[in-house]
Amino acid sequence: MRDELSPKSAEGTGSGRIAVALSMPFPPRQLSDFWRQKWSAEKLERLLERERDQLPLWVPVALGCGIAAWFSLANAAWSLGFICLCASVILAAVTTMRGSRTGKALVWFALFAAIGCALIWYRSWSVAAPVLERPLVTVFNAEIVRVEPVLARDMVRLTLRTGDNPELPPRVRVNVPLGKAHKDLQDGAVIQLRARLMPPAMPALPGAYDFSKRAWFQGLGATGQALGSIRVLRSADPLFAIAGYRQRLSSHVQSQMDGAAGAIGATLATGDRGAIDEADAEAMRRSGLAHLLSISGLHVTAVVGAVYLLMLKLLALSQTLALRFRLPVFAAGCAALAAVAYTLLTGAQVPTIRACVAALLVMIALIMGRSAITLRMVAAGALFVLFFWPESLVGPSFQLSFAAVTAIIALHEHPRIKALFMLREEHWLRRTGRFFLSLFLTGLVVEIALMPIALYHFHKAGLYGALANIIAIPLTTFVIMPLEALALVLDSVGLGAPVWWLCEQALNSLIGLAHFVSARPGAVTMLPTMPVVAFGLALLGGLWLCLWRERWRYWGLVPMLVGALIILGTRAPDIYITGDGRHLAIRDDRGDLAMLRTRSGDYIRDMIRENAGVDREAQALDDWPNADCNADACLLTVHKDGRDWRILATRSSHHIPVIALSAACRRADIVVSERWLPSGCQPRWLKADRRLLSQVGGMTIDLENQKISTALAWTGKHPWTRYRSAAAEGNESRKRD
Repeated sequence: MRDELSPKSAEGTGSGRIAVALSMPFPPRQLSDFWRQKWSAEKLERLLERERDQLPLWVPVALGCGIAAWFSLANAAWSLGFICLCASVILAAVTTMRGSRTGKALVWFALFAAIGCALIWYRSWSVAAPVLERPLVTVFNAEIVRVEPVLARDMVRLTLRTGDNPELPPRVRVNVPLGKAHKDLQDGAVIQLRARLMPPAMPALPGAYDFSKRAWFQGLGATGQALGSIRVLRSADPLFAIAGYRQRLSSHVQSQMDGAAGAIGATLATGDRGAIDEADAEAMRRSGLAHLLSISGLHVTAVVGAVYLLMLKLLALSQTLALRFRLPVFAAGCAALAAVAYTLLTGAQVPTIRACVAALLVMIALIMGRSAITLRMVAAGALFVLFFWPESLVGPSFQLSFAAVTAIIALHEHPRIKALFMLREEHWLRRTGRFFLSLFLTGLVVEIALMPIALYHFHKAGLYGALANIIAIPLTTFVIMPLEALALVLDSVGLGAPVWWLCEQALNSLIGLAHFVSARPGAVTMLPTMPVVAFGLALLGGLWLCLWRERWRYWGLVPMLVGALIILGTRAPDIYITGDGRHLAIRDDRGDLAMLRTRSGDYIRDMIRENAGVDREAQALDDWPNADCNADACLLTVHKDGRDWRILATRSSHHIPVIALSAACRRADIVVSERWLPSGCQPRWLKADRRLLSQVGGMTIDLENQKISTALAWTGKHPWTRYRSAAAEGNESRKRD
């Protein structure tokens, strides 16, 4: 309005009046002022005050951020810089936001992030052990630390302690053919054997499974295969051989039920997954039921719940005990002992220990009269695991289990969901329908929460898992496991056969369900290796959505959406080259793969297909339309983005004349070989021979964008990586020449 204009602005030329009038709707700092009013320090302080009960949930997140930063930075100087950055944040928060809840939250988050980085740094140093430098065949004495039967692959896996042998690392793992394994191979026995050992395998492709990292934290310096017979020098002490009890129990269960039912029954009882056929295991993975094969939260919960209810009902039969003692306390104590015993019996793996700790926290909460199933319990369990095993953060087991539990509790703590599924007086049909609706909604949320993790680690995720779990979880929890426990108890008096038959039928139903679901069209979604940034954004958004309670929690959908867009916008590579240079795969315009070596092992083929996000079998490169192959090499042409790329790949150890090889290299854009190629071999763009691959590991190539990704760039230079320097390769090359 005119009367709102200042006298000075009303005077002057018309252009001046117009300029002032147009400036009124758009002040210079209007947007920033709006943002400042919307998200002022006072409003943030009020929000954090309302969320004060949720702030402790971010302690394990902060610890995990520090651990993840150490893995990502992969450099001592950068890790030290990260700790200094955290210290700077603490100092800035203390000096500028003293006394505010925002300042305290920043201080604690930065402090625990620095502790996490230092913790994993110390952990990697404390477990450091010598690693075998090159393959070797030797005879040695060793003590058996762990025995793992892998019956599906007809072998037994032994973890051995080699003692003071100067030629070997102090701890190795050896595969023994099933025909050469005998009953005296128990934990604590001393044996003599001849074996071919090699260093732990590094990732063959960027984003592929890195066994060398797992071996480093397990203290394994070599893996290999036993050759010949094994001589037992000292038998194990039978009183302390828990593995012996576990093996006998596993064998007993498999003897009572045939085939796949016996294998999965042994897994539920002892955690022994070695007898499960690969086809059944793949069906369980594709149907979203693979979590039933890993002894974790579901199984420990079933055991603890059964023992708690059984002890409580039995003790309540006595009027004296019921009136004079707090029976829930005693029942909770018995359930806690059952959880510890079940954890030891199933091998005390990290997922089982994690579930056992959570169960113990629940029992303690019941004894104290507190709410047991809360996000604080999950946070306490995560903090416990990260403190003792910080390396588990980057493993799929930790991420999958805690993501699932966090999503379930966050869902059922939502006021609307809590009101929908709360117990009430109603007809049994409505109550049953409400139960199955709860189970379906829970399964759906879990599938959504686990999908980015499964796609990141395994490059595949099931779509029908929510529906399959509606049947599988009640069947396993309320039918299979109670029947198996009852059968084991009745076996002590020789009456378990009928119950074993019922258990076998239930297990066959579970296996049939897995195969049925996995065979449906679109049962599995496969994607190529996703960027780490996209995965991090998806996790950050999920945590933000689950850990807060106010409406600003829905801002977590933004990073989740950005991560999904990055994943969908990432172009799959055109060429896959393994770290040894032996295996090459080419992707065509339809997304199918063609491989250089048609006789490559199943593991290599599956690994390349998973990293490429391809579910179909790969064809032979000999059948490629523009490929010319013989016994020694393949020369092929790939058309991308209006350009023809000529690729030369060798595939034999036969001698190739240097002149002919050099001439072929000059006509090629890319040369791939497991050999050390001579200096005269100069392709137009890339020479990926043994010299280069030993420095950077396996690689993928995006021809359209002319982008090369390497395993070294993906994993970083960690203590367990063994990529050679260019100087070392140059010296070896000069010696060879």
